[in-house]
Amino acid sequence: MLKKTLLLAILFTAAAAAQAQPSPAKKELVAKILKAQQSGIEATARGLVEQPAVELMGNAANALPARVAKDKQEAVAKEIRADIQKYVDDAFPLVRDRAVKLAPSTIGALLEEKFTEDELKQVLSIIESPVYGKFRQMGDEMQKVLIDKVVADTRGVIEPKVRSLEQTVAKRLGVTAAPPAAAASRAPAKPAAK
Repeated sequence: MLKKTLLLAILFTAAAAAQAQPSPAKKELVAKILKAQQSGIEATARGLVEQPAVELMGNAANALPARVAKDKQEAVAKEIRADIQKYVDDAFPLVRDRAVKLAPSTIGALLEEKFTEDELKQVLSIIESPVYGKFRQMGDEMQKVLIDKVVADTRGVIEPKVRSLEQTVAKRLGVTAAPPAAAASRAPAKPAAK
């Protein structure tokens, strides 16, 4: 009886392990999806590389006036931009290649786990659709028209909030000079023309 139970347990374990392994057809579908999405994977890698570069450039731009003589600021800024570009040029291929290499064991594993073979076929047909390609190409344009409209519709409400925030931050930093907009509104009136 013990042998029979042990044998059944081994068979059930083997059957469960076999079910957990995706079929070769499923693996092929996932590979095709990853290939079709490679530009998105590469864009993610670029974002990872550029994020610290953008932050560093912003910090450098803020520190430049206080740390570098005025007559040397433009040259130093140019050198910093070149250093940052060199970093991006050096780091991006490394991160891109690693992201592409890791995609099958990360994104691919999720796709294999969460989607059936039929669902993967549907996903692939959507991704490969010329209509979907056209839709994706319009992404920047769609985003721009939305942003333009949102900015136009909220400008009157948001700009005073931004000015108030700027004043609050300036106050916390001990900056007593009035912001440029406020200073301009308090400028003495020009004498009347004779």
